Amino acid sequence: MAGLYVLRGGVSLLRLRIQHSIAPYRSSSSLGRRLCTAAITGPPHLQETSTTSSPSEAIPRAPPSLPSPPPPSPLPSQSWSQGPNYRRWKEAEAEILEDVEPIILFVKDILHSERYLDGARLTSEDEKQVVEKLLSHHPHSNDKIGCGLDSIMVDRHPQFKTSRCLFVVRSDGGWIDFSYQKCLRAYIRDKYPSYAERFIRAHFKRS
Repeated sequence: MAGLYVLRGGVSLLRLRIQHSIAPYRSSSSLGRRLCTAAITGPPHLQETSTTSSPSEAIPRAPPSLPSPPPPSPLPSQSWSQGPNYRRWKEAEAEILEDVEPIILFVKDILHSERYLDGARLTSEDEKQVVEKLLSHHPHSNDKIGCGLDSIMVDRHPQFKTSRCLFVVRSDGGWIDFSYQKCLRAYIRDKYPSYAERFIRAHFKRS
């Protein structure tokens, strides 16, 4: 029995020695863990408060754009067709038409009616109208008349056989065609210089 107590006492003493030898290591290990934790987190007054920001707050937003100003109101304008220049032009156009339209209708009746066959000469009355109101205004009337005027004739155009035109029959028997439209254009340019070109562009074929 005494030997058993001695053995138990020896075991207890051995446990105390082992615990005494391990205690410094446990305390140093616990202290090391506390130091590591303090090093990672840092002192309390330097620790940042962790906040969670949404993606929309992380991206900088552009300042709100101001609404565009309304477009300026159009200034009241008068259309060209209501302006004084247009009115003057229409008045001049009506005046020129009133002047030249009768002779135009007269010549067209001679050229396109059956009153005159190809090669026929005009009556003295019709010839007088043609000479005074048309041939005398031709840009080259003197060249057309040449040695002298015998009569005015209706016949087919030398180049355009489907069309008829007026001819000057000279006193020597020669004859030459002339354009009544050239006569009218020259007359209008001479009498209505301000509106002649515009009227001619609007009412005459190009030639």
